[in-house]
Amino acid sequence: MRLFYLLLSILSVFSSCTNNNEGISRVIEDFNYDWRFYLGDEPEAYKLSFNDTNWTVLNVPHDWSIEEGYQKEGETAASSGFVPGGIGWYRKSFLLTEADKNKQISIQFDGVYNNSTVWINGKLLGTRPNGYISFIYDLTPHLKYDGTPNMIAVKVDHSAYVDSRWYTGSGIYRNVKLIKTGLLHIDHWGVQITTPKVSKELAEINIKTILKNAGEINDKEITLDYLIVDENNVAVARQRETIDNKSLSDEVTIQMNTPKLWSIETPNLYTLKVEVYQDDVLVDDVSETFGIRTFNFDANTGFSLNGKHMKIKGVNLHHDAGAVGAAVPKSIWEYRMKKLKSIGTNAIRFAHNPHSPELLEVCDELGLLVMNEAFDEWSEPKAKSKVYLGDNAASKEASKAYPEVFNEWAERDLKDLIRRDFNHPSVFMWSIGNEIEWTYPHYSETFNEVNPNSSAAGYQYVPVYDAKKIAPVFEKNIDSIDPLVTIAKKLVKWVKEEDDTRPTVCGSVLPSIGMVSGYGTAMDVYGFNYRQADYDIAHQTYPDLKILGSENWGTYSEWKEVIDRDFVAGIFAWTGFAYMGEAGPWPRKGLNISFFDFAGFKTPRGHFFETLWKKEPKVYMVTTPNSESEFSYTEKDGWKFEMQLTPPPVWNMLRLWEWYKVYPKWNYKNDEAIIVQAYTNCEEAELFLNGTSLGKQKLADVVEDDHILKWLVPYTDGELKIIGYNNGIKADEYSLTSQKEISKIEITTNKTTIDADGYDVAVIEVKLLDQKGTLITDNDTKITFSIEGEGKNIGVDNGWEMNTQPHKTNEIITHNGKAVLYVQSTKNNGNINIKALVYDKNIENEVTVVSN
Repeated sequence: MRLFYLLLSILSVFSSCTNNNEGISRVIEDFNYDWRFYLGDEPEAYKLSFNDTNWTVLNVPHDWSIEEGYQKEGETAASSGFVPGGIGWYRKSFLLTEADKNKQISIQFDGVYNNSTVWINGKLLGTRPNGYISFIYDLTPHLKYDGTPNMIAVKVDHSAYVDSRWYTGSGIYRNVKLIKTGLLHIDHWGVQITTPKVSKELAEINIKTILKNAGEINDKEITLDYLIVDENNVAVARQRETIDNKSLSDEVTIQMNTPKLWSIETPNLYTLKVEVYQDDVLVDDVSETFGIRTFNFDANTGFSLNGKHMKIKGVNLHHDAGAVGAAVPKSIWEYRMKKLKSIGTNAIRFAHNPHSPELLEVCDELGLLVMNEAFDEWSEPKAKSKVYLGDNAASKEASKAYPEVFNEWAERDLKDLIRRDFNHPSVFMWSIGNEIEWTYPHYSETFNEVNPNSSAAGYQYVPVYDAKKIAPVFEKNIDSIDPLVTIAKKLVKWVKEEDDTRPTVCGSVLPSIGMVSGYGTAMDVYGFNYRQADYDIAHQTYPDLKILGSENWGTYSEWKEVIDRDFVAGIFAWTGFAYMGEAGPWPRKGLNISFFDFAGFKTPRGHFFETLWKKEPKVYMVTTPNSESEFSYTEKDGWKFEMQLTPPPVWNMLRLWEWYKVYPKWNYKNDEAIIVQAYTNCEEAELFLNGTSLGKQKLADVVEDDHILKWLVPYTDGELKIIGYNNGIKADEYSLTSQKEISKIEITTNKTTIDADGYDVAVIEVKLLDQKGTLITDNDTKITFSIEGEGKNIGVDNGWEMNTQPHKTNEIITHNGKAVLYVQSTKNNGNINIKALVYDKNIENEVTVVSN
């Protein structure tokens, strides 16, 4: 060990000496500022001479759909959240100097929705249809270094405004970077790190590096210096390699003693620094963050991380974030992921397309596993809704989507996703698709024939897994080779060409048919969407099959199906946060069927799952008038539940996803019959009304399969309190109190200090309170915000799925007495003073955030 550190010191001295010959050549510039934008088509806008002085000046990331707001009429649709699409143009000028000559200069877009076309100085660089993928263009051949401006022009064509089943956003909605390197440099996404052998004593770090030479090949010696540092920037391993200047590639294995493993509880991260030398002159350097971990799926015992068996407690997540639409700062993702971690979530499924690099960074840092998903559609499209979910009435022209270019672009998009995200330790699966069977009718036809008393779309059935019954029906319903299986095998092959260290998976909605057709056997792990009824028979029929709940209802029965079966790896509940789209009719802009609403407030379902997923004692309660509830009670029959269907034209099966009709309050008419629901992980709970016990119940005695304690209580003003007990000792309590008049406003911030980088965000929460501090849920009113100092308002929200107020404004009507404001820093140090004023009342409060 002493010899290792001596060698490390010698190499450090050697490196510092050679650094004096030339400065580090790689420069990554923030290219987000000072774009000009025009919403509409300008066919000549790609030309260098085009006059854009009247265009709007803005910074990206930028989502014009959320800025335009919700619109009931016109070119909007239920599937995409009642926001417009259209065509937009972006232009940005920038200067280069003589010092930039003989460099490779590229531009990287992390996401443009969608059908982007990019020009530099009037020269076409290319078109990228996929709105979720990151991509790069080489600008070098077309640049000017004489002090006159260079011009980037980007056309974004989202005129097919309902090309997805959910909100997508529109525009350059993720980060843009200008990358300058030497002619000899590490290729884009050219460093891949794996950890093939991991133990507490030793880890082997395998590193593959691909270089690119845009200049002439010569005989200069090329060496690569690999340095691994821990989170404290302390060197833990180093190695130097000489490589062939023609192959321009290297593969090396570095051993690390007593590694700190990345896990859910302790997400330890390391940084690999790769320096490229040409005849001892530094010409490029790249840093990659990675983690050391091992995981395994087993057909009998489920999932393990670092040798420890665990259940995947996952949620599905779309890429929008309420008031900011698709243009989500990293700090908002951090805020949201911390919320999910707080209730016991340990995994995220990126539903159903590539998400932002910043979200992956957050998952790495916080310890959240990621199912990284590539596609929701393949070569055949899914139906899109115009007025309400399930009407499938969107026009063909308005719903043109990725399937039109899938055959041309799928391989490149899939491989680019894997290359981009390869080194993230949070990523543990590559998903090639979601519910693709719906787009190939012979799957549903076969299912319905084999299960004559069930409907494939109904989700309620007794599964048949007898291959002798399924196979002849399937063969009858298909004319030739199954295109779904053909594509699936091709996608899996492409995944393995890039990464053979992680399993492939899909979200299958007809797994019984997929196992016969070959779809299921093409995967390493088979994801079941809403098919918990299949678990036992699938495991019995195919004992080597690795089963995962890839999309699940957020109910106790769904979770119980998993915890009672070792062979099921876990679930991904639908959904972690409310998302826009897939809703309607107006004004229902999205679905709050989640653990947290659009604004980030925890929902009753979120509280319920916290009692399932965390060990810390918790009790929580909500209430419903007996006249409105799905539950009813009689002395003779006890508690009964009746499925409450949303009235037509809303899809009747949506009720399977919706939570119970409940309210977080104690505020009704005197003597009105109120049903109280209590969620707890305590052994028993006791309800009190104004200090009088209304009875104690044991969780183990709940007859219904819902894990909910219930009381029927006549309303009386005062305090309703519930106390949870373990071993007869009080473990937790929760109270609801009758509400009075609005007397004050509470304003809080999730951060008292933010970075003055122009990106960091403080989330400001406001609540309406009465004189005793009780939340006022029944008197929502308008709140006006004002901001002074080094901050700016990037959005307001109240979390309600019926809220179609503008987000890019300084006022909001609360919902259930609450609202949020997102305040983003400028690039200047200073205080940010945020004031909230209750509309038409002399009630205000303020909070200060420091930006430095």
